[in-house]
Amino acid sequence: MTTSSGAAINPRPILTLLASLFFMWGFITVINNTLLPHLRAVFDLNYTQTTLIESVWFIAYFFASIPSAKLIERVGYQRAMVIGLGMMAAGALVMVPAARIPSYGVTLFALFVIASGITLLQVAANPYVAVVGPPETASSRLNLVQAFNSAGATLAPLFGGYLILGRSTSGTAAAGSTAVLTQAERIADAHAVVLPYLIVAGILVVLAVVIARFPLPAMGTATQRSGKEARRGQSLWAHRNLVFGIPAIFIYLIAEIGVANLFINFVSQPEIGNLTHEQASHYLFLLWGGMMVGRLVGSAVMRTIPAEKVLAFASTGAFVVMIVATFTTGHVAMWALISVGLFHSIMFPTIFTLGIRGLGPLTEEGSGLLIMAIAGGALVIVQGWLADTYGLQNSFLLTAACELYVLFYAVWGARVTAALPEPVVGV
Repeated sequence: MTTSSGAAINPRPILTLLASLFFMWGFITVINNTLLPHLRAVFDLNYTQTTLIESVWFIAYFFASIPSAKLIERVGYQRAMVIGLGMMAAGALVMVPAARIPSYGVTLFALFVIASGITLLQVAANPYVAVVGPPETASSRLNLVQAFNSAGATLAPLFGGYLILGRSTSGTAAAGSTAVLTQAERIADAHAVVLPYLIVAGILVVLAVVIARFPLPAMGTATQRSGKEARRGQSLWAHRNLVFGIPAIFIYLIAEIGVANLFINFVSQPEIGNLTHEQASHYLFLLWGGMMVGRLVGSAVMRTIPAEKVLAFASTGAFVVMIVATFTTGHVAMWALISVGLFHSIMFPTIFTLGIRGLGPLTEEGSGLLIMAIAGGALVIVQGWLADTYGLQNSFLLTAACELYVLFYAVWGARVTAALPEPVVGV
């Protein structure tokens, strides 16, 4: 691989550094999976109110994506990554007073700030990985670094289970317990999040310093937004793979976030796994571990098999196991829900690279729209409402329906109808 000036670039150090970013935002995002059942007990929330917390997290993607793309245009990809890490660290520090008060509203604000920082990282890092090598292996490359995202997601339940659930009254309560916490217990439980978020903030600051000092090559002019004259005759909406890719990301996120955020409550039910929340967090480790393994395998497989075919197989498998999780009980239902992580693994990075394929100089703008579609995770509140109204297990029929749209995208929607010159990395 070469830069726009003809100088050779070794992509390995670049991908290694970017993998650390993917690891951290995966880690921080999935801490929410242990945080939500914890906050549900602290603030005595129903499922709808609990999933509203995660909705606020993903609403940040909707509001922050376009400003993130404009910021990248002004300051470049490297500085944008540093700013994103700084925002995440600031949000993590705000979690400290949120826990000390404790305040539901301040908690929502802190999570919104963290998610806005992650949005900036996503808009910068995903397209960077996609163009830092040959276009034909973009899906393989993004799945590889997304495996580190899953590695962070895999470790987060252990971290959160030990430092949040394991140090709280609600997290260690007997399976199926309906006892209401006293005011003193709620305050003590709320304080359990202080240490984890202080640790996270410190790591993010260190990583920001490393990114700032790393000689990261610029993407070059080929990926920058074209001027008004140059854009004449070029429309993002002429690219079917992007037009159908935006709702594919949106709908897939409903499925992924719904499963992850209701997982602990689901498997801890007496008729499913009969576990405490702390014990259930260990099985959440397996769900995200399956995503990590799936992305590593998918990265290798997509070097020889078209990404669309792999995506079609994964969406079919995800649909099947979600039907099993919905209509069975006991360990069969629990392991079916755990196994969906394996099938979900390749979906986001594969949809993303298929969505920006052939966009050329429109890549930056297209990737911003795809990252904005991550706001689909905010509709997890719909599944929360379904769980309150029709039962937690029946709510996973929404997840099964989402898998069918991903299958449609893989079979037909991802086909490229127009192609512009591919971008090159520059200095």
